[in-house]
Amino acid sequence: MRFLPVNLDALLVELADLDETLALFDALQARPLPGIEEIVPAARTLLVQFRPSALKAADLVDHIAALPLDGGGREAGKLVEIPVHYNGEDLDEVARLLGLSVAEVIRRHTGSDYQVAFCGFAPGFGYLSGGPGFQVPRRSSPRTRVPAGSVAIAGGFAAVYPQASPGGWQLLGVTPLHLWDLTRPEPALLRPGYRVRFRDAGPLPADGLPEAPVAAPATPATADYLEILSPDLRTLLQDLGRPGQTGQGVSASGALDRGALRAANRAVGNAPDSGCLEILLGGFSCVCHGQALVAVTGAPAPLEVLTRAGRRLQPAPYQPFLLEDGDRLSLGSPPTGLRSYLALRGGFAVAPVLGSLARDTLANVGPAPLAAGDRLGFYPMVGGAAVSCSEAAPLALPSADQEVVLDVVLGPRSDWFTPAALETLAGQSWRVTPQSDRVGIRLAGETPLERQVAGELPSEGTALGAIQVPPNGQPVLFLADHPLTGGYPVIGAVASHHLDLAGQIPVGARIRFNPLGPFAELRPSASPAAENTP
Repeated sequence: MRFLPVNLDALLVELADLDETLALFDALQARPLPGIEEIVPAARTLLVQFRPSALKAADLVDHIAALPLDGGGREAGKLVEIPVHYNGEDLDEVARLLGLSVAEVIRRHTGSDYQVAFCGFAPGFGYLSGGPGFQVPRRSSPRTRVPAGSVAIAGGFAAVYPQASPGGWQLLGVTPLHLWDLTRPEPALLRPGYRVRFRDAGPLPADGLPEAPVAAPATPATADYLEILSPDLRTLLQDLGRPGQTGQGVSASGALDRGALRAANRAVGNAPDSGCLEILLGGFSCVCHGQALVAVTGAPAPLEVLTRAGRRLQPAPYQPFLLEDGDRLSLGSPPTGLRSYLALRGGFAVAPVLGSLARDTLANVGPAPLAAGDRLGFYPMVGGAAVSCSEAAPLALPSADQEVVLDVVLGPRSDWFTPAALETLAGQSWRVTPQSDRVGIRLAGETPLERQVAGELPSEGTALGAIQVPPNGQPVLFLADHPLTGGYPVIGAVASHHLDLAGQIPVGARIRFNPLGPFAELRPSASPAAENTP
């Protein structure tokens, strides 16, 4: 058992194999420790996120090291039967790789149960272990689009793609079942611990597979609304996200500048976690139908209100101001930063998805981006807390011609890189490329980061702020919409206190990483409670 640093509020527990990982996952759930926020199981690791104000990393390590890894007689989970039409494009190739006939591949695939080991990659995507133990590699060239419902295997796991996405697994067939359906109380058909049995459903019907149901949550009706004239590049509803959904393969998502979102809500007297509009690079305009108390924080976009009577007003950022019926609000382009946050007292009348208004752009979960002509309802200004007129930006935001210094916690896979790569990470300036988005900041440096450990990393949990390094050596800094698990090594993570700043760095700016210390494994204290740890 190894304890690897991830961030100031997260660590990675590395174990010998999947069985040990699942045993420790069960043990942590059976003996919960106050302060643990989230646990993400993967092939042979557990990502444990915790609240430093309630739990010290050293105490967490000692607690985990003392837990048994015998599995404790794990009970069989719910059985889900999945019918499969075995018409996959890779079925013949899989048979060749295994030295079996196609009929024998199908017979073995349907002849024994799998277990959902963990979820990740996409909402509802379960990594299935067990079964006949097929070991086949991923495709050398991933497909740009794998259809929803595709049944696939790779690297000792089986899976069903819940929605159309890129993918490199070997395709055996397709199922008519919908693995991810937001019209269900529990959208994910599979959860960790469930059992899966595949059944041969014969040839694919001539009329194809049934369409997936479309979720249409009822939006509360209100008399007051914002009429969206221009959402510009992208305007999304965001709040503090949806933690606690990792069992369905869903990451938290949420606002990229959480401090700015909280400040906007405080300014108008909302609860700090209420939904706001996250506005990218200004250019947003709307007309208020009704009366609303509004505040705009984050990137300092110039504000203008054109009243119904024709007066032009310039409200101050971080301060509450009133919109009367017929007033038009416009946000210009901010000279620094990227994202502005608009809060409205009473909140927006939008139905939450999995308990949150956050739009996850990678998983396509949450209310859709705003479009011109949308009518965004809001609740009247009654009750709530007092407004705050003392909000202010905590720090100056960067412009596109500046260099930004971000503190970094090295790990968990720093030892996969050469000493020269670690020097390059900190000693080189990294440019923010136009391919950056809410999933991550894609960086370009003159010297790529070189690995000293070759081979493929088994999928493991990824944290907000993780700096993942793909084969080209050019890092990706994960932001709020990052995938729950990943297969490229993470050299470090932007420290928690600099994550809001990272979400405000514009394209063209440069980043310099400042390691907070050398990479160092965490170790349990020498005590009888930790004697099961090598």
